[in-house]
Amino acid sequence: MPVAPSAKGTVPFGEHRTWYRISGEIRDDRPTLVVLHGGPGSTHDYLLNIADLAGQGWAVVHYDQLGNGGSTHLPGRGADFWTVDLFLAELDNLLRGIGVDDNYVLLGQSWGGMLAARHAAARPDGLRGLVIANSPASYELWLQEMKVLRDELPDGVNDVLLRHEAAGTTDDDEYFQAMQVFYNKHVCRLTPWPRDFMASFMEIYNDPTVYYTMNGPNEFHVIGSLRDWSVIPYLADIDVPTLILSGRHDEATPVTVQPFQDLIPDARWVIFEESSHLPHLEEPGFFRDVLAGYLSSLS
Repeated sequence: MPVAPSAKGTVPFGEHRTWYRISGEIRDDRPTLVVLHGGPGSTHDYLLNIADLAGQGWAVVHYDQLGNGGSTHLPGRGADFWTVDLFLAELDNLLRGIGVDDNYVLLGQSWGGMLAARHAAARPDGLRGLVIANSPASYELWLQEMKVLRDELPDGVNDVLLRHEAAGTTDDDEYFQAMQVFYNKHVCRLTPWPRDFMASFMEIYNDPTVYYTMNGPNEFHVIGSLRDWSVIPYLADIDVPTLILSGRHDEATPVTVQPFQDLIPDARWVIFEESSHLPHLEEPGFFRDVLAGYLSSLS
């Protein structure tokens, strides 16, 4: 059973609202862990089990980024609205709004890790640590490695994908079935997929505005506004202890993750041998131990 929240609500963000959930008690003697979900355009649901750390005395904040989940949906907005700067501003606003901006750690998963790294590079006074989980350092590297992974799929699968991508028919059921082959190998290796992951997966497709605009139709066919984005130029400016996490079978391959290790001055990298893109679900006990050990090292 998921940990019951100690608080839930929304904070105003301009004309909009950002939904949040707090597990555990916010304390002065320990930083609050703030969790940034992936996508962009996913929701907090698939990361909910990180709230288990509340049982070890750590306050954990989940939130839904603008455009999805419990936050304001804006299906009529285009690419000029959905920008990295928008989500950086939303994060700053949330930290102030819930009163943790003077003592916090960020955990960003996938796209959330890139967003968290970009935030950390500005050296905010209250940031105590950074966890980058299953994130590429740039979409150029991501797309380069997607080709490698796609070429390794079973015979014929990538041919189906390429045919539908060329025809613009990525909503076809045949494409979806071929896509699942990739997802089951490199996104989540559990069968069946956990309920929390399914919840986020379905939320994207209930309102795909952000995901389709910034990313594209799926994880490996990135044709949205982020296709050229990179955080590599900012990594050397990160000045907090950083924990890098990835799975051995991750779509975020070692090539895409390596710049974090090479360029962040104080970084440590842990690879989960039995996991792909979601080690917090695929190896939850080990993941929790690694994260708790890291947080304790900051005290």
